[in-house]
Amino acid sequence: MKDRIGWDDLALFAAVARNRSLTRAAEVTGASAPTLSRRMKALEARIGRRLFVHGAEGYTPTGEGRALMDRAARMEEAAAEIEHWRTASGGPVRVRLSAGTWTARRLARDLRHYWSPDAPWVPEFVQCNLDMDIARREIDIGVRNRRPEQPWLAGRRTGAVAYAVYATAPEVTGWIGASVETHPLPSEAWMQAHHADAFVTLANSAALRLELAQAGLGRTVLPTFAGDAEPGLVRVSDPIAELASEEWLVSHHEARHDPPIRAALDALGAYLSGGRG
Repeated sequence: MKDRIGWDDLALFAAVARNRSLTRAAEVTGASAPTLSRRMKALEARIGRRLFVHGAEGYTPTGEGRALMDRAARMEEAAAEIEHWRTASGGPVRVRLSAGTWTARRLARDLRHYWSPDAPWVPEFVQCNLDMDIARREIDIGVRNRRPEQPWLAGRRTGAVAYAVYATAPEVTGWIGASVETHPLPSEAWMQAHHADAFVTLANSAALRLELAQAGLGRTVLPTFAGDAEPGLVRVSDPIAELASEEWLVSHHEARHDPPIRAALDALGAYLSGGRG
């Protein structure tokens, strides 16, 4: 019995395998990258099979790794169903919402526009620029910039998002670029491609770039729904056509019928479709 593989080991394995990166898996699980590396090596030794190929592309599952992913996925789904059953046993149910920086900020700030204390659900926010796994119940609802492609996901288009350049005044010509170690956001990649030679400084957080722009240090790119509402900033460009994106509410195709999640989807859908102030 002492050689039995623990559920925690399989959950960590699944996070690494899905994200193909210790850094990204650490963001999801809360375990450090060194801890994940150590646990994956120990798991491979215990199973006696190579689960990953390590290289420039990160942690790529081998054939054996993909086979284990399929089996671990079924365990995760069962665990998620048990947790959902447990939390639904009494009182409002926490519904985990994931969105990027600006949408998450607006949803938190405008909470009373779409939620009230007598609702059958309570929002739990997970601000993340990565697509978190809905099938494994890392989140219940994601606000994303494209229609879901996986057959187990359901989507509702809530609108479109435009982006523009903002600064304290048109006379500000320098730019505040992104310093990131992972795949950049489209707005960050656009600044790098078009204005890297004018970067005054860098910041690895969109919120920090906003603060620096408000301090007059340079220009930055923001969604217009966020930038137009920020004190001290003015729009200094037309909307950037190549950054325009759709906005979708995404959920699990079966879980969306759970009353708390359905209530959250309806409330968020009404707000995002026409309630932005």
